Amino acid sequence: MKRVLGMVTVGMVCMGLLTGCGYVEMYSKPVVTNDTTLVYIRTGQEYPDFLDSLGKTGLINPYSHFRRAAKTYKLGDSFKPGRYRLNNGMTAVEAVKHLRAGKREPVKFSFHYLRTVESLAGKMGAKLEGDSASLVALLRNETFTREELGLSVVHAPVLFIPNTYEMHWNTSAKEFCLRMKKEYDTFWNEERKNKAKTIGLTPVEVSILASLVQAEQSRISDEWPVIAGLYLNRLKKGMLLQSDPTVVFAHGDFTLKRVLLRHLEIDSPYNTYKYTGLPPGPINIPEPGVIDAVLNAQKNNYIFMCAKEDLSGRHNFALTLAEHNRNAAAYQRALNRAGIR
Repeated sequence: MKRVLGMVTVGMVCMGLLTGCGYVEMYSKPVVTNDTTLVYIRTGQEYPDFLDSLGKTGLINPYSHFRRAAKTYKLGDSFKPGRYRLNNGMTAVEAVKHLRAGKREPVKFSFHYLRTVESLAGKMGAKLEGDSASLVALLRNETFTREELGLSVVHAPVLFIPNTYEMHWNTSAKEFCLRMKKEYDTFWNEERKNKAKTIGLTPVEVSILASLVQAEQSRISDEWPVIAGLYLNRLKKGMLLQSDPTVVFAHGDFTLKRVLLRHLEIDSPYNTYKYTGLPPGPINIPEPGVIDAVLNAQKNNYIFMCAKEDLSGRHNFALTLAEHNRNAAAYQRALNRAGIR
């Protein structure tokens, strides 16, 4: 009988030692050994599902220590959606405490030179948790854009000021829009609003004009204020803007390299060869530098512009139709020589 009791006692001691070793190791043994270990907790994700998915990734090893630490520190009572960076050398306890504290790592999200909100939505969906289709749906919802953003659907693209922003990975489509609204309001400070008044445009109209300038010249920034001055001259004179990029936008074919007479026949409010004034909305999402170029437009007397015949991407500017016709003829000959149809 004593021998049996002794065996039981020894067994219990051994089990206690093993269990104790496990608890000691969850405090002392690194379970994160990669230089970069990113853990994602989805919005609405159930705790058991999170644990299972994390275990399958192999990012944390040995995973048993992490599960023990998660149970000990009741991670399930307080885990928040987001992206977390677990540093190399973290123990199971340190990793669990990091997640429990909600120490999310922000995501840097950049966008530049985009034509459509669909393109923006695609970028957002690839970088953030927010769904790209949800963003497009919101920006097509007149009630949402007017009540939440203060803009009509057709003007909604001006809300997005291209830049690099920091935000949480679990940002939803709606949260993204509201964040961009704050950035838009910050961008349009009193100084910019006053400059817009000086040139006789609203902030939205400035952005629409900037989208035309950017479409005409996306690379060479020193031409931006020149082109802006030319367009303002045409607006003041009540002339057709005759911007080829608006015709391309009206056709919805951004592969169109050469606008021909037949393209000018399309009946669209975006066709500035048919309708005077600015188009109803922007034809792209203009860069802040182009917006500022419009606000600081060059005071010139130019009425006409045409791409240079050297195909450098620069433009010839003209005061008279006769001068413009010569420039246009030279450019058309250059296109023909290059085989651009």
